Amino acid sequence: MMAKDGGAGKIALALGGGAGLGWTHIGVLRAIEDSPLEIAAVAGTSIGAITGASHAAGKMDYLEDMARNVNFRNMLRFMDPHFKRGAVMGARNIEKELEAELGHLSFEDLPYPVAAIAADLRSGETIVMKSGKLVPAIRASMSLPGIFKPVQHEGRLLVDGGAALPVPVAPVRDLAPAALCLSVNLQDDFINRSIAAGIAEGSSKEPNSIAIIKASVGLSLRNLGRYSLALDPPDFAMSPPVGHIDIQNFFRADELIDIGRRETEKMIPAIMAKLAEQSA
Repeated sequence: MMAKDGGAGKIALALGGGAGLGWTHIGVLRAIEDSPLEIAAVAGTSIGAITGASHAAGKMDYLEDMARNVNFRNMLRFMDPHFKRGAVMGARNIEKELEAELGHLSFEDLPYPVAAIAADLRSGETIVMKSGKLVPAIRASMSLPGIFKPVQHEGRLLVDGGAALPVPVAPVRDLAPAALCLSVNLQDDFINRSIAAGIAEGSSKEPNSIAIIKASVGLSLRNLGRYSLALDPPDFAMSPPVGHIDIQNFFRADELIDIGRRETEKMIPAIMAKLAEQSA
């Protein structure tokens, strides 16, 4: 499905993955809602797919309320911990929640085109899901390897799209080729991530193995995101300063939503100016 007008005079959003950091996307979308900008299409990876689909489905109030009120107890309930083959989390309660809120919807029911990104572990391909039922696509896009069980879909073994395309610029351009593309990369703030992991320059302490692993994974994610954006440059690229928060921390939604709103509000004048220049 492509935007009927190709997205002319509007923006297309590429919302990157980032687990708990994904609450930042709520602030991004709230700032856009409060601006003159119109959304032509959204492509999301992992939590970017959850947030983008929720916005298109009119479920942002529900998602924001859940994010702001998450605690350790309901996190455990949602994650459904177990130690079965292939994953340590069952995610059955997440699936039930998604079904309750979005289960009646297909991509074709949404007011503008949406795509969810996953990776096929068998072929190595990036899988762009933009038709059919919404919930199975979101569930595949958020299947963090080793954490949530992969999704079997049409002969494919699908995991979190961040393994292949962390910031899905090309897919959203396909949905709305005439729109200006704004990307949101949650993995770019490596310096603050390394500091938070305890590997600050000049530190007198020897970093432990967990800190080294966290910093190394953070560096890989930062570089993968940058390479992805270098291959498919957006018109506007946003890298919110969220590296001081652990990617696995889902409890700081208030701060992350504020950061997303603030960083987007900084970009809106330049986006509006570019749209005005195009229409002149």
